[in-house]
Amino acid sequence: MSTQAISRTRPDASGSADPAVPANLRRNAPLVPTDTAAGRSLAAVIAILTFLAGLCAGAAEMVAANASQWQGDVAQEVTIQIRPGHGRDVDADVARAAGIAKAEPGIAETRVFSKAEAERLLEPWLGSGLDLSDLPVPRLIALRLAGGQGADLKRLRSRLLEALPGVASLDDHALWLQRLSTAANAFVGIGIGMVLLVLIATGLAVTFATRGAMAGNREVAEVLHFVGADDDYIAKAFQRRFFGLGLRGGAIGAGLAILAFVITGLLARAARSGPAGQEVEALFGAFHVGLRGYASVILIGVIASLVTGIVSRITVRRFLA
Repeated sequence: MSTQAISRTRPDASGSADPAVPANLRRNAPLVPTDTAAGRSLAAVIAILTFLAGLCAGAAEMVAANASQWQGDVAQEVTIQIRPGHGRDVDADVARAAGIAKAEPGIAETRVFSKAEAERLLEPWLGSGLDLSDLPVPRLIALRLAGGQGADLKRLRSRLLEALPGVASLDDHALWLQRLSTAANAFVGIGIGMVLLVLIATGLAVTFATRGAMAGNREVAEVLHFVGADDDYIAKAFQRRFFGLGLRGGAIGAGLAILAFVITGLLARAARSGPAGQEVEALFGAFHVGLRGYASVILIGVIASLVTGIVSRITVRRFLA
């Protein structure tokens, strides 16, 4: 191609070529075409990675919300345990401990478990049909704390020790709360780490795709350099195209993740009516992602598209350097 022909193909201010250029010398395709097999494959990869990252983010948000609810429920309850002793009247000890608890300010509700109810709590571990009448099964008193004013659990524990030494003990579930918080934080940390790994994998995929596109368009880049285009002009062209691919893949992946959560939530609510579903909900919490979880999935889709555009621009600048 002659210098005169090249100069006539230089884009004008509106981005279109000189209409006087012959049709056989015009380039009708964009610098980085997106409607290609490689572009569709990259969009599919970004969609899959965004889908996996969205699932991790939604699951982490769901676990954090359920853990917060569990901690709030457990923190509002304490338990008094009455151990049977030789020659002691267990019912009298239970009644005395319940009276002490009711007299304390900040105790909203006191529930005394009967002997049969206490034995029934052991069935998940010991099985049903066992005769536990000869075993010293402790009796339990569940206390619900008032929300407005805090109860002085230290004073309540001291009063129980004074009135029923070696018999009554107060459990504020602090150990369980600590373990629950640690487990929830660990799960959320794993979810965040997996999201970061997926985003890194997205950046690596975009890097290889950009280098392949640059290798396939090396002659075009050389011509653009010859007519006066700088590296920033070429990098912006690649960034726009790859940002479009990332936006398409991120939107598809985030939409599929949200759809998966919606369908799974509907199935979980349908199964909740049965006894098995109620036990699963009591153990693992309700399957509810919430608005913050859906927002995090959408945010990951946006971040994936931004990572695609930024990484492609950096890759092009380094390739041209």
